[in-house]
Formats: sequence, structure tokens, C-alpha cells
Amino acid sequence: MQWDNASVDSPRRDLPDRTFKFACEVVALCRELDRSQSVGKTLGKQLLRSATSIGANVEEAQGSQSRADFIAKSYIACKEARETHYGLRILAANEILPANRLSRLTDEARQLVLILTSVVRNTRANDQATPRPRTPIRTN
Repeated sequence: MQWDNASVDSPRRDLPDRTFKFACEVVALCRELDRSQSVGKTLGKQLLRSATSIGANVEEAQGSQSRADFIAKSYIACKEARETHYGLRILAANEILPANRLSRLTDEARQLVLILTSVVRNTRANDQATPRPRTPIRTN
């Protein structure tokens, strides 16, 4: 699967599709790892959980019930993207799979971390900038 550069221009709008494509790529990678009898099999299972959780939490954020819920789900997705990025780096550093096989996925995981970090920060900043309605004080 290829990620196009247009997705960088509109990260929030295409984020569910982008994370879905990323998860599908990681599933294919984990199928390779699952065939091995080495530590790669164990690392692959954890990688599969974290990578598929990114998109699942992005989807949950899209259907959030409140701004706080959106921030919480997006923050979890960001944490999972960080974990996935770390797992891909572990696989490359230990030569469990060739680095050139992992480089595109590692870069995409890094980009997802940056995008999701920005989404969380901007949403929090916008939330704090939004004035809250004042509740009138009752005198009775």
C-alpha cells in the first residue's frame, strides 16, 4: 500500500483511512513474523496489537461524545503510535527483518505520532480558548 503526500496536507480528514492502511501493512508484516520461531514472533504479536489500536482509537475519536472524549481517544491513539514506532525500531535494530523492509512503516509510524500529537495539542488549546458560559447565581 502506498501513502500519498496529499494526506500530509489534510491529516485529520484522512486520518481514519491512513491509520487503516497502516494497520493493514503491519498485519502483513506480522504474518511474516508469525512464521518465524524466533523472538520476532513475540514482538510481532505486540506490534500487531499496538498498530491496530491506533486506527481503532482514531475511529472511536471520530464518534466521540464530547471534546474530552475526543482528546482522550486521540491521546491513546498517539501513545499506541509511539509504541508501534518503538516496536518497528526494535525489529530493525535487532535485524529481525531487514531495515529496508521496515523503513517505510517506521516513517509512517513517526508521522502518525506527529499528527496525533498535533491533534491533541490543538484540540486542547482550542478547548481552553473557548469561553465557558457562566451559570447565573441564584439569590433565592
